[in-house]
Amino acid sequence: MSTTTILALQGLTCMHCVGSVKKALENLPGVEQAEVTLEYAKVSGSVTPDTLIAAITDTGYHAELAGETYFPKNKPLTTSASESTSQTPEFLAAAIDPTPDIRSTSNDHDSIQLLLDGMSCASCVNKVQKALQSVTGVENAKVNLAERSALVTGTASPNALVDAVIKAGYGAEIILDETERRERQQQIAQANMRRFRWQSALALAVGVPVMIWGMIGDNMMLTPDNHTIWLSIGLVTLAVMIFAGGHFYRNAWQSLKNGSATMDTLVALGTGAAWLYSISVNLWPDIFPPQARHIYYEASAMIIGLINLGHALEQRARQRSSKALERLLDLTPPTARIIIEGGEKTLPLADVKPDMTLRLVTGDRVPVDGEIIHGTVWLDEAMLTGEAVPQQKSIGDTVHAGTVVQDGTVLFKASAVGSQTTLARIIKLVRQAQSSKPEIGQLADKISSIFVPVVVAIALIAGAIWFFIGPAPQIMYSLVIITTVLIIACPCALGLATPMSIISGVGRAAELGVLIRDADALQQASQLDTLVFDKTGTLTEGMPQITEIQTFNGFTEEQVLLWAGALESGSNHPLAKAILLKVESEQVEDQQLPEVTQFHTLAGTGVRGNVGNTTLLLGNLNLLEQNQIDTTEFKSQVDKQAEKGATPVILAVDGKVAALFSIGDPLRQDTVSALQRLHLQGYRLVMLTGDHPVTANAIAKEAGIDQVIAGVLPDGKAAAIQNLQSEGKKVAMIGDGINDAPALAQADVGIAMGSGSDIAIETASITLMQHSLHGVADAVELSKGTLRNMKQNLFGAFIYNTLGIPIAAGILYPLTGTLLNPVIAGAAMALSSITVVSNANRLLYFKTKR
Repeated sequence: MSTTTILALQGLTCMHCVGSVKKALENLPGVEQAEVTLEYAKVSGSVTPDTLIAAITDTGYHAELAGETYFPKNKPLTTSASESTSQTPEFLAAAIDPTPDIRSTSNDHDSIQLLLDGMSCASCVNKVQKALQSVTGVENAKVNLAERSALVTGTASPNALVDAVIKAGYGAEIILDETERRERQQQIAQANMRRFRWQSALALAVGVPVMIWGMIGDNMMLTPDNHTIWLSIGLVTLAVMIFAGGHFYRNAWQSLKNGSATMDTLVALGTGAAWLYSISVNLWPDIFPPQARHIYYEASAMIIGLINLGHALEQRARQRSSKALERLLDLTPPTARIIIEGGEKTLPLADVKPDMTLRLVTGDRVPVDGEIIHGTVWLDEAMLTGEAVPQQKSIGDTVHAGTVVQDGTVLFKASAVGSQTTLARIIKLVRQAQSSKPEIGQLADKISSIFVPVVVAIALIAGAIWFFIGPAPQIMYSLVIITTVLIIACPCALGLATPMSIISGVGRAAELGVLIRDADALQQASQLDTLVFDKTGTLTEGMPQITEIQTFNGFTEEQVLLWAGALESGSNHPLAKAILLKVESEQVEDQQLPEVTQFHTLAGTGVRGNVGNTTLLLGNLNLLEQNQIDTTEFKSQVDKQAEKGATPVILAVDGKVAALFSIGDPLRQDTVSALQRLHLQGYRLVMLTGDHPVTANAIAKEAGIDQVIAGVLPDGKAAAIQNLQSEGKKVAMIGDGINDAPALAQADVGIAMGSGSDIAIETASITLMQHSLHGVADAVELSKGTLRNMKQNLFGAFIYNTLGIPIAAGILYPLTGTLLNPVIAGAAMALSSITVVSNANRLLYFKTKR
């Protein structure tokens, strides 16, 4: 006998962990086969449980014996679902299935989340990303300027990641879960808001009065009368630069030590040059021509004040951009009502364990996932699935954390808690998507990586031109040009343009019940022109049903249903199930189905049997013709149903036709309206199915499909998608079954229905939480809106710098005789970041055109 041991595992978080445990088990002498999921291991062989547990412990994880079943050595380890469940306790069913629940993780490696400090522009993002990717064991690092965070996958230790960020000149801390992330980000955001506000107030409190005083009576020029006053102002300005703008200079110094330059470098150089020039004029006025003795202390103070004010406003706007995700986090209540012996008890959510029984009453928010064991409720699932209409749930139905009880009371058994709930997985997926970058965003990163050094070079070249060929006093004009170019060219807006749109767009999509795996999926979805739909379970209900009953020769509908139900009782054939479902829905079984005698299955044609002295035949036309029953009168009806895509099933009683049952897989209730929306959006709609072309075309005509590709075997679906792509089409595949997975992977964008198979959801780049094709229309509509918003931000940032730098360099001077004031440049720079963030926040209120 070979022992199959099932172990409950702890500490595994991703497929990398699964691989490590599997390898450790398979290396043990005596192990024949090991199947590992995130929660369980099933090991076949002659190894004792203690040896298996020790091997897993040595790998860095924990295990305990969950169950043990003995199989003969020649029995296949992989069993059917029914065998697995019957031989193993229900809660271990997942362990038997060698395919893990891939919805619990969307990454094949450990992921570590960092909160970052000190980043100010896209150049900082590149520095931090390179520092993280240089750490041994890092597979991928995604740094998000808008969130000031990083998501790192791989096997690197958290401490090594933090050290790498610190060496790059920035701060970092490890975040273990969403709750901690949220608390720390709120703390950091509030602290930054307070700091930026008082720094801005201090700098502007000095800069504004000095600027007003300087403009009155031409006091900006140094004279013997105001020499002492300006010297005092210079010292006060220096204090402002240290206390209100010290972070610019510290960050610039750190960047310099690491051989790079950032937005802080530009601000530090610009304000520092203005102050150094002014203090030089103040201390040694005789070395400057009289017309060059202009003082710029107020420019340094004003620039620091305006940029800090811009940071404060940007910080507040960025907090709004995460509103959608925060709303998802707020869906989980802090406590739960647990049923205990003799009553009930309120427990903190963290103390709720699987298999506990909980109570829900009207107004409650569901704390964990579970299955109803008593009662009926109406649940508002809008924030989870986007479905606005409350759903009725009763015994056997699943309830999800975050949904709200509109009416009713139930008892339910907890099945998934903490990070394993559907809501927690959605939040994790949203966070990962918000940290990703589309191809268009990577272009901005490449530009920003060389942006600051180029700007410094432009500033110096422009300054040199003004110094050598500009009007007198050349040195003063040269200083103004250098300072203004450095200040106006800050790449903040460029760095924020893409991530802000992604954060808002992905968050809004989650509110609409659309889960987006990464930012590339958004960009690809915005470029689609052809949508390919699987038929069964996607366009249709996925379950054969009686769509029409026609009776003949005086028989009633109730009579024919009783006879048909009696003949098909106990059958597992899909058509038989459709008849029995109709019998049940019409409550005909309340009259008790009659007993059938002399029952026979007639291969390829149908069934026959007797009820009392009545002879019944149920099947196709061939069955009736074989029994010499005249079908002339209603053959046209049979042909008409076949043309509609329905399967005609005929009941004959004692040699006479009694009824024609039309059995089909009807379209979902909202399929036609959803496809009409997609047509209006300009998409070509294709149906891809293995059905017979006659049936497929009938369904397509009813649904409003443009093209039908029928009779395709599962392994040919991907080839069909490839053929469409070879015609130059940008294709999305929408499906829900295991056989759709290759096509979902081949398509430019794979869209999986949320109620579909795990492998379909894992393969797809977009998942719809509600099983409605309106979700497809929402997804493509929002993807276009997000990409449009992203392009607006990037265009605005590029145009700002394209126009701003030449103007700051004095290109308009020959026409207007004026130069751009460095203070105005500072205000424009701050405004550019606020504009980008505010534009991205419009996506939070994106309305789909239903």
